[in-house]
Amino acid sequence: MANIAELIGDMPQDAAGNAACDAAWLTLSNIEKSAFVAQWDDLAANAEEPNAFYESWYLLPSLRAFGSDVSIFSVHIGGLLVGLLPVQASSQYGRWPVPHAQNWRHPNIFLGTPLVRKGNAAAFWQALLAEFDQNAKKSLFLHINGMSTDGPLAAALEQLSGEQGRRMGLVQEEDRAFLQSDLSPEEYYTASMRGKKRKELRRQKNRLSETGNLVFSRGDGSSGLQSWAEEFLALERQGWKGAQGSALDCADETRQLFLDALAGAADRGRLELLDLRLDGKPLAMLANFLSAPGSFSFKTTFDEEYSRFSPGVLLQIENLALLERDGTDWCDSCAAEGHPMIDSVWTGRRCVGRYSIAIGGAVRRAMFGTYLGVELARARRREKQQAQSDRQTGATK
Repeated sequence: MANIAELIGDMPQDAAGNAACDAAWLTLSNIEKSAFVAQWDDLAANAEEPNAFYESWYLLPSLRAFGSDVSIFSVHIGGLLVGLLPVQASSQYGRWPVPHAQNWRHPNIFLGTPLVRKGNAAAFWQALLAEFDQNAKKSLFLHINGMSTDGPLAAALEQLSGEQGRRMGLVQEEDRAFLQSDLSPEEYYTASMRGKKRKELRRQKNRLSETGNLVFSRGDGSSGLQSWAEEFLALERQGWKGAQGSALDCADETRQLFLDALAGAADRGRLELLDLRLDGKPLAMLANFLSAPGSFSFKTTFDEEYSRFSPGVLLQIENLALLERDGTDWCDSCAAEGHPMIDSVWTGRRCVGRYSIAIGGAVRRAMFGTYLGVELARARRREKQQAQSDRQTGATK
C-alpha cells in the first residue's frame, strides 16, 4: 500500500467567490498533536448521516492499530470542519492489479459512509472529486466501499456525478438487518416473529431460569467497564471465533482496539452494554454504540455451551428496548447479509454498497469506463444468480 499523503497535496481554496473551502490531508501524528479532535467530535455530533466507526474515539485507535499508510481527507468551509474521510491508496482491487484510491476500512469498521456536516454533502463530494481530478496520480478510479445507498450522501454523490457527466456505478450491494419502527418493543417482537417461535423462546427462557438465577442487565460503561470488556473477550474467544483465530482476543491489535473503542465511547456517553447472566456467569453480551439519531450494534457473543437455550436471541429481545430510547430512531446491526440470528428478530434492512467513480482526465476516464462496464456486468450476473437462488429456496420451503 502507498501512503496517499505522499501522492496528493492540499487542494487550493474555492475560487467561486463563496465561503473559503479548504481541503487538506491529515495524518495520525499531526491529528494527535492538534485541536482537530474537538472539531471532529463537533462534526460527528452534527453529521448528515451518523457513522460511529469514523468518529474520533473509534477511528483513532483503528489508525494506531492498522492504519499506518492511511490519511484523512478533511474539508473546511469558512473555518468550520464540514467533512472527513479516511483514504488509502492501493495497487490491488480484489484479485485485479488495478491501482485506485479508496475510503479506508478494516474488518471491524462496519460502515464506510463519510462524516459530513448536515447541509454540506454536495460541497464535500465536490471537494473530494476535484482533489482526485487534479491529483489522481496512479489511481484509475475512486472507490467508496460500505456506504449506505439510500441516504442523503449517496443521493448527493449521484446527483453531482450526473451534473458533471462523471461515470460512476454501484458495483455491489448487500442488505443487512436494521431496526427501525414506531411500534413498542413488545409490539415489534409480536409482529416480527411467528407465534410458534415466540412460544419456543419462552420455553427456553423458563428452562434456563430453572437452572439458576437468570439476570439481564444494561449499563453505560461508567463503572466496571474493564472487567465487562475482559469477560466479553474471554467469552468470545472460547467459542468458534477463538477456534478459527478470528476472536478479538486472538490478536493484540484487535484486543486493544476493542478496549480503546469501548472506553472512548463510554467517555462520551455513547456506549450501551447489555448482558444476560446465569448465577453471575455471562451467557450473552452485547455492545451498542449510540450515534444520534441512530445506533450501531457493534459486537455480540454468547456461551455456546448454552446454545440450546438461545441466549443470544434472548438478549436481542431485550435489545428491542432501543425502540423506546430517547434520541435513537434506529439501529444498524452491522451484521453480514442473511445473518441467521439477527435476521430472525429484526425485519428491517439497510442497504450498503460499493461505488466506483471516475476521476482524472479524459484518457483515464475512458479506461475507467471500460473497466466499470466489466464490473457492472459481473454485478448483474451476481444479482441474476442470487435471484435464481432465492426462487429455488422459496420453492423448497
